Amino acid sequence: MRHEKAQRLLDMARLMASSAEGLTLDELALELSVGRRTAERMRDAVEAVFPQMETLVEGGVKRFRIRGGLDGFAQAPTTEELLAAATAAEGLRQQGAHVRAQALEQLLRKVQSAMRSAALQRVVPDLEALMRAEWIAVQAGPRPIEDERTLATIRQALMAMRALRFVYHGGSRPGQARSVGPLGIMFGRINYLVALELGFGTPKSWRLDRIESLEILPESFSPPSGFDLGAFANQSFGYYQSDMADVALRVLKHGIRDDFANWRFNPNQSVEYEPDGSAVVSFRAAGMRELAWHLFSWGDKIEVLAPDALRRLLVDELEAALAHHRRRRPDQKEGAEV
Repeated sequence: MRHEKAQRLLDMARLMASSAEGLTLDELALELSVGRRTAERMRDAVEAVFPQMETLVEGGVKRFRIRGGLDGFAQAPTTEELLAAATAAEGLRQQGAHVRAQALEQLLRKVQSAMRSAALQRVVPDLEALMRAEWIAVQAGPRPIEDERTLATIRQALMAMRALRFVYHGGSRPGQARSVGPLGIMFGRINYLVALELGFGTPKSWRLDRIESLEILPESFSPPSGFDLGAFANQSFGYYQSDMADVALRVLKHGIRDDFANWRFNPNQSVEYEPDGSAVVSFRAAGMRELAWHLFSWGDKIEVLAPDALRRLLVDELEAALAHHRRRRPDQKEGAEV
């Protein structure tokens, strides 16, 4: 059997061992990017190698799992896998996400402590060498603030489906107490609690660094039917939630050359290339102010086609910045260039 086939069978066994309720044949095929017939043959081969594989039948649907997990030989991580985890943890720490960095580092230590000594001795030197040779580039911008107690309280409320109460130092009523039903957490340059304020009908984003005196309420809370955190996040450019708008941006020909093919303005964007070498990017989103700030970085490589409000906002922001930086400093002589 070729090495690739053996690896795919091991991947299927790991999927079965990592699922408490088991996976259907279609789910296995989707996870492994193979057809159903191929998944059937792979399942039979896995059963021959791992006779502890179980078949569960629920409502006429078969699910497959391997109880008790796999032994250490089948689960030994590679140097590349350990490196990816260590690099991700370091990246989180440099971004200021210390709580998640610490959790990932603890997981990495647990994985290494479960490895056999011979395997550990074989991969550690390579891991240390690669860690010295790879680094995370720190980008300018706000650093998220992560408070372990705040995150733990929100997660506890989400799992228990309970409401939250806190004092919020922001929004239209700064310093007032708010009672909300938590819907999820969004991590990024700024971390947000996504929640529905009790008595109001629209989910909002609440900055975690502006939340104080957080507590779990006895009232139960269930998310609205059909709410999807990913879809909510994709409605906005960045994090600011405001009225939705149809956006159309033309990236000019000299902007196409600068890594445009790998650039994404919005997960739901469409791109139409023009005969003159430019491209029109269209999407529907909120957060026009943050989008305007981002467009500064494109300089003369992009133009706003729609909406008009975004174009006006971009011009206003540019004029305000220009007026500020052209202003003569008190210590500057008359006629001196700025």
